[in-house]
Amino acid sequence: MSERVIVVDLISRIEGEASLKIVINAQGKLEKVTINVFEAPRFFEGFLIGRMPQEVPEITSRVCGICYVAHQIAALRAIEKALGLEVSEQTEVLRALLSYGGMIQSHALHLFFLALPDFFNCGSIFELVEKDPRLVKWGFRLKEVGDRLTQLIGGRISHPVTPTVGGFTKLPSSEDLRRMVEELKEARRIIDMTVDFLSDIELPSFLRDYEFVALTSNDGYPVNSGILISNLGLRFPEDEYCNYIEEKEVPYSTCKRTYINGRGTFAVGPLARVNMNFDKLTPSAKEAAEILGFKPPCYNLFSSHLARAIEILHFIDEAITVLENFKLRDEKPLEYEVKPGEGCAVVEAPRGILFHQYRIGRNKRIERANIITPTVHNVGSAEDDLLKYIPSIADLPEDAIKYKCERLIRCYDFCLSCSVHVERAAPTRMP
Repeated sequence: MSERVIVVDLISRIEGEASLKIVINAQGKLEKVTINVFEAPRFFEGFLIGRMPQEVPEITSRVCGICYVAHQIAALRAIEKALGLEVSEQTEVLRALLSYGGMIQSHALHLFFLALPDFFNCGSIFELVEKDPRLVKWGFRLKEVGDRLTQLIGGRISHPVTPTVGGFTKLPSSEDLRRMVEELKEARRIIDMTVDFLSDIELPSFLRDYEFVALTSNDGYPVNSGILISNLGLRFPEDEYCNYIEEKEVPYSTCKRTYINGRGTFAVGPLARVNMNFDKLTPSAKEAAEILGFKPPCYNLFSSHLARAIEILHFIDEAITVLENFKLRDEKPLEYEVKPGEGCAVVEAPRGILFHQYRIGRNKRIERANIITPTVHNVGSAEDDLLKYIPSIADLPEDAIKYKCERLIRCYDFCLSCSVHVERAAPTRMP
């Protein structure tokens, strides 16, 4: 028997471009699995150097066309920490609503348009339209509501313009906030129907002893702040992030890999969040988990899709509660003086924990920048998954092996355009 090499030239239904290479040696043993992200580096960390601090949040929202809210809020919080600013409670509430919108639209996009075709053995969303058009309509409507919430708070659907260092340049009207509640209640009905639909779906099973890492907080289900924890006992504040998480380059990919110092790869994202913060979900989100048969701790990677549905429901519930009890007051952004300093922040992006770190120099401009995205964490975890998964399917025809591997990878909802930060554009640790 000769060496067997299986290659997926372009992994389908993920954001960005990557290939998969599987090498099985002459003895029939799986030797190597590599996920090669071949998108060109985008050098955001490099061209932030020399910028004014207040420019950073708007620029970094362009890192991604999907996770723009998370990047913007992470940058805002890191810059504000560097400047010693503490924003108002109203600003925190509005940023939370902005994040809920980002989560809803991103989860809806992945669940309905990238993941659900697999449940019907469809190659794309276009085939799914023929089989069950109502699912596509539900997906479009949920994404639209998430976009509308983002637009209401952030000024436009993508790359919001109203969030700024110290607050918001423009606030939504009370009337628009009230109208948004009705749209969210409609979305609530759609996600309830989605949960009922998913409860009849039989998911594949793939179990592994993951180390899940997520934010947690005493103030509810965490999105924009908290401390980092894992199911294997890690617990540390965001300021100590680089003491625990190590980032490395690999020779075959423009996406780095991260490891917990002295341990190994780890997984982030909705499955990690729901597992680590299940008690903080809204009552109806917990009820949905029960309907779906989701019981924490859950180690089935394919249950990530269920976790997204649970989170959509949770964030809709949270947004409705906030908006129904929120009394908007006129408020200007904080005034501040730019001065030397350093700050970092961790937020939960749709795909998991997102880290931003900046240093402001004596010239009042950005001197160092470091961004570590969720997909950088998850690519290494996915490679470890495949090392365990492929031997169980190695006897299948090659096309079946490729499809099953792609389906497993899609559980992570990779955002590869965010992940390409090689060529030493910024050190993991700031000297």
